[in-house]
Amino acid sequence: MREAFRGDQRVDADDLVARLDAVRRFLTAVDGQVPDSRLVTAHTLVERAGTRLALSRDHTVVALAGATGSGKSSLFNALARLDLSPVGVRRPTTGVAHACVWGPLDGATRLLDWVGVLPRHRFVRESALDADDETGLHGLVLLDLPDFDSVQRSHRLEVDRLLGLVDLVVWVVDPQKYADRVIHTSYLREFHRHRDVTLVVLNQADRLSATELPRVLDDLRRLLDADGLDGVPLLATTAIDQAGMTGLREALERAVAERQAALRRLSGDVDGVVAGLGELVAADVPRDVPDDDTTRSLDRALAGAAGVPAVADAVQGAYRHRAGSTTGWPVVRGWRKLRPDPLRRLHLPGPAATDQPEESLVAATSVPDPTAAQRSALGLAVRAVADRCGADLPAPWPEAVTTAARSRLDDLPDALDRAVAGTDLGMDRRPLWWRLVGGVQWLVTFAALVGLGWLVLGYALRALGLPALDNPRVGEVQLPTLLLLGGLLAGLLVAAVTRPVVRWAARRARQRAEKRLTAAVAEVGEAYVRSPVRAVLDRYGQARDALRDATR
Repeated sequence: MREAFRGDQRVDADDLVARLDAVRRFLTAVDGQVPDSRLVTAHTLVERAGTRLALSRDHTVVALAGATGSGKSSLFNALARLDLSPVGVRRPTTGVAHACVWGPLDGATRLLDWVGVLPRHRFVRESALDADDETGLHGLVLLDLPDFDSVQRSHRLEVDRLLGLVDLVVWVVDPQKYADRVIHTSYLREFHRHRDVTLVVLNQADRLSATELPRVLDDLRRLLDADGLDGVPLLATTAIDQAGMTGLREALERAVAERQAALRRLSGDVDGVVAGLGELVAADVPRDVPDDDTTRSLDRALAGAAGVPAVADAVQGAYRHRAGSTTGWPVVRGWRKLRPDPLRRLHLPGPAATDQPEESLVAATSVPDPTAAQRSALGLAVRAVADRCGADLPAPWPEAVTTAARSRLDDLPDALDRAVAGTDLGMDRRPLWWRLVGGVQWLVTFAALVGLGWLVLGYALRALGLPALDNPRVGEVQLPTLLLLGGLLAGLLVAAVTRPVVRWAARRARQRAEKRLTAAVAEVGEAYVRSPVRAVLDRYGQARDALRDATR
């Protein structure tokens, strides 16, 4: 017999459970990212394996499968040493399986319920007359399946269903149809991952002469090797003589004694599922994506769509407007207040709003809506992020990455408006030098007013014929005149000297505001574009790790 039946290649139950758990983690990771149609086999495995392991581990479910006339039912009855299953060229049943249980039926009832064998087709091979003859098969649940080549499609579907549930399959062929294309292409080749739980018997060997039997067995072995079943046990049997059943019976006794068939079958199922899923996570997990250039392109597109340049220009204008209102010549300062503040014209919130949570900020600014070109640039930048991150991934992950990158595009305008509205533009504080220059302006203006008042008072006294004031002189100029002219000239001079400083400081304010706004919209890009993409890549990595853990 093959080594797998001798027990030196045992499947550890805990390791199998861990592999099944890894498949579950894979399914969780790819949920919503991979079409369900590609995961049906994996979901079926997890459900079926969990149920099989929860049921009796003391029983081994063995199926006799074959074509019409191969003698399955005769073998079934010969193994049971009772006439349990109808024998004929065509079975008169309606495509249902018969079961024989060695030992008490109670322990196998739930297992047979799950397999789907009707109670009226269940038999118990337990008799006091047998003494210890049948002890070696205690725990065997033997199924006689319908013919897989039946003219009734329902029979073939029942066979396919049961073959997915049993622990070990005994393929029964006869000398006339052992090379039949259907059994090799549709069934045996599909079981190449279950060689540890596959047995092939050439039944009705009594019909062959002593010289023909070895040649047929050699030819059948050649066909099995071509099917990928090299090393699978191949036996010759005859149901009309118990001596011709010895090899098959011993093989079943070993399988029952090992209690490994169910574990090996499920392990083979996991191997098949893992092999089928491997192409979904064949590439390595992308690292350092998106790259810096792609990220900067996205941030620039977001800044354009958010109106960052317009707001930065407004900050520069507002700085000059407010600085002029504080440091300008008080005589003409009032005219400046008649002009609207550029930031207030955009309805940007004041500093108190920046401390509010993001969800409470209402997008109510008057920042210009993005142009068609800016919206197009943003769409291209988002697509570039998706293409860069999903370029090396196997299908269908690139599509999943693109979907994730675009998943919150409709929310971007409001998010960008909130980001702009909630950014501290640094315009809520008046610099100290504004107040100092403003104080100087008020001082020289006060001096001019004093000089003007002094001169007006002297003129009034002279007009009334009263004694004139004694106006002190500074050089050749009277003090009141000096105060008036000096105050006016000093105010104009301070304003002229301050103006280029204000322009320089306004440009600095614009740069700071633009930097803060760009950082704010970059955070929006992170939350609304890059973060969903990274979530997909993380799930890809989790799926890849899980499948690696599920690989034996």
